Amino acid sequence: MKVGVLALQGGIVEHVYMLKKAAENLGINLEVIEVRKKEHLNQVEGIVLPGGESTAMYRLGKRLGIADPLRERISNGLPVLGTCAGAALVAKEVIDKQSGKKYEPLLGTNDVRVIRNYFGRQRESFEADLEIKGLGTFRGVFIRAPVMEPLSERVEVLSEFNGKAVMVKEDNVILTAFHPELTSDTRIHEMFLRSIA
Repeated sequence: MKVGVLALQGGIVEHVYMLKKAAENLGINLEVIEVRKKEHLNQVEGIVLPGGESTAMYRLGKRLGIADPLRERISNGLPVLGTCAGAALVAKEVIDKQSGKKYEPLLGTNDVRVIRNYFGRQRESFEADLEIKGLGTFRGVFIRAPVMEPLSERVEVLSEFNGKAVMVKEDNVILTAFHPELTSDTRIHEMFLRSIA
């Protein structure tokens, strides 16, 4: 199996490590490709959109000619795991909690509104135990984390924190507001790999 990590900016190394570990646990033969070009994108059967700065990722992706093909592949069913800023990349609506600013959708493939910096800035980062549907308890690491609001019934909420969705699934796409790659728990990456297999 070949899985990509969008490698333009953000937590790339951590996701590569977690994917390899998850594949090992599942007994899957996995090649992880760092996706920087359209050619890389054409080789993968699933992709991780890491945390980082969504606007920077999109601008780079646009400059490197990868944004449009990526949008097309996601719309055509490419399995995706998007964490934090990765969720903002695919959202149809993006708003900043602090400034109220509305952002132009970047890829805009998914029926989700992402509210950026919902819990505050960097210094308000925290960890919390979450109940995740089908997984049980998971320690969520929240760094300048957003929350997600479903815009249609196609979006299934898998976990909430303080009554707000922090993990959702829509068809081929799994999105988290937190950073599963910053824990030693590979279950979300395993869930993603199983969705491809």
